[in-house]
Amino acid sequence: MAASATSKLLVSDFDSSISHVPPNYVRPISDRPNLLDVESSGDSIPLIDLRELHGPNRAEIVHQLANASSTYGFFQIKNHGVPDKTIDQMLAVARDFFHQPESERVKHYSADSTKTTRVSTSFNVSADKVLNWRDFLRLHCFPIKDFIQEWPSSPDSFKEVTAEYATSVRALILTLLEAISESLGLESDHISNILRQHAQHMAFNYYPPCPEPELTYGLPEHKDPTVITVLLQDQVSGLQVFKDDKWFSVNPIPNTFTVNIGDQMQVISNDKYKSVIHRAVVNTERERLSIPTFYFPSTDAVIGPANELINEQESLAVYRTFPFVEYWDTFWNRSLATASCLDAFKASTT
Repeated sequence: MAASATSKLLVSDFDSSISHVPPNYVRPISDRPNLLDVESSGDSIPLIDLRELHGPNRAEIVHQLANASSTYGFFQIKNHGVPDKTIDQMLAVARDFFHQPESERVKHYSADSTKTTRVSTSFNVSADKVLNWRDFLRLHCFPIKDFIQEWPSSPDSFKEVTAEYATSVRALILTLLEAISESLGLESDHISNILRQHAQHMAFNYYPPCPEPELTYGLPEHKDPTVITVLLQDQVSGLQVFKDDKWFSVNPIPNTFTVNIGDQMQVISNDKYKSVIHRAVVNTERERLSIPTFYFPSTDAVIGPANELINEQESLAVYRTFPFVEYWDTFWNRSLATASCLDAFKASTT
């Protein structure tokens, strides 16, 4: 494995002939994935067909979204409106990016989590005590015109393909936010308005084959700091969700997205909808690629439970109202050391 000009090492540059995970990637025995004790998702993760979301059966689809958000915190969607061609091109160009020589990839390397376009490894290399078997490219993509010039220019089609994909997924997310608002009994634009100007990030996660996957993680268990996350993954399994005291593997379905509720949605819904623990594991045989789109409030937003969901006699506010930047700073300072940092934002009445 060669050192980059940044003096940092990317896990994808390990020699493929290595037979053991380096010590700084080995989790403590009490914190290793028990890969034999994981069940297939089966019916545990709902698959929702959005075809009729704008038709006469909208109320039924909204009900399905409400059930999935309150019971599972995760669901998969099909007939979502993002063209298959757009999905295929996004996966292809992302894979091409990670297959480039290290000298090309590290042009964007940074350990600074505030940079709006950067390549790095693990989760937060400045805070992680044990590294994760993952390299990533993370970028901001809304408004696209504000960030596209700093995106990678190699592969040649990267900017064009990523812009088209990000635009399509944002339209899908806005549709989901309207339906989820309705499912809470709120006006359809309620959640969108809370987010102020909105923020959208994407991560391109690359998990190389690992010689000892039972000793490490691609990403350890965590909850997302988002309002909502829309995940595109290739056909290699790796995402696992914790439900009913068990880990379930979310098996990829071609041309679907996996959607999960984030911490901000849990706050807005006053705990009606759940941000759920999940993780990424690796394997010995195949590389894995996943592309989550993270949707956030903008930095000037103020987050708190919707007033319509609070009743002094029955439903007290579970969380205090807080500036989103306060949450964001707390999340990054704690890294993934804990599953969630929402406890720091509980209302004093709880």
